[in-house]
Amino acid sequence: MHRLRTIARACGRSLIDVHTDPDHHRSVFTLAGPGPRDAVGAARLLAVAVAEQCSIVDHAGEHPRFGALDVVPFVALGQSVTERTQAAEDAREFGEWWAREFAVPVFLYDEADPDQRDLPSVRSTCFRTREPDFGPADPHPRLGATAVGARQPLVACNCVLASPDVSVARRIARETRERSGGLRGVRALGFFLDEAKRAQVSMNLVELECTGLQDACLHVRALAREHGTDVAKVELVGLIARHDLDRCTEDFLRWSRLDAESTIEARVGAGPRWWPGDPPPEPA
Repeated sequence: MHRLRTIARACGRSLIDVHTDPDHHRSVFTLAGPGPRDAVGAARLLAVAVAEQCSIVDHAGEHPRFGALDVVPFVALGQSVTERTQAAEDAREFGEWWAREFAVPVFLYDEADPDQRDLPSVRSTCFRTREPDFGPADPHPRLGATAVGARQPLVACNCVLASPDVSVARRIARETRERSGGLRGVRALGFFLDEAKRAQVSMNLVELECTGLQDACLHVRALAREHGTDVAKVELVGLIARHDLDRCTEDFLRWSRLDAESTIEARVGAGPRWWPGDPPPEPA
């Protein structure tokens, strides 16, 4: 935790959320800008701190990964052409800088990639049939590789099952994800959580206008009940845009125990987010 707190402090005023999961052995830092915050600059400060604090050597965790700084997405919340173009430019500049300064191979994805390849494609083809866009041809011995992209907003969430049976979680994930004939815009995997002794369906919702948070979680709950278990907990990984939370019914929000405090807008309005127990960052 000391290393994670050090990385969080490096982000300064731009940090609005930290989500960490010991079973996945993975942390998600959410940065906001522009205005008084500088998310682009903070991303570089975070990357430097990762290079100083972290290593992929002997890393073990449930979530797929190939680098200490695994994925760096740039997201234009406004989604205008100008904003999305700027996000793609920022992503490419960051990737080129990271590869040049730290000799880490970088693979571009989504709107930062001229060929518009997505993140699952990066994971399945990197160093096999695809060479890095920036940096050396082989993984860094300590930092591995990094995927850098510009994408539309997504929601990452976990449905923790009441059952420890990971085969059930994997079956539900298969019946939920789009590429297996499930819900539009849903990527899903099933994991076993060693600390909780329960199985989990982990989802990325990448086409929110087609499948929102409520639709995906209720779909998983219905399948879980068909397989003789239930959803014990819904967990957001990172934050959700207020627009997407507002699409959820009051009944769903009560059941999932999610509220407005989980939104990007609430966190931005509340000021910088620092690690609990640490002093707040100095005012700009």
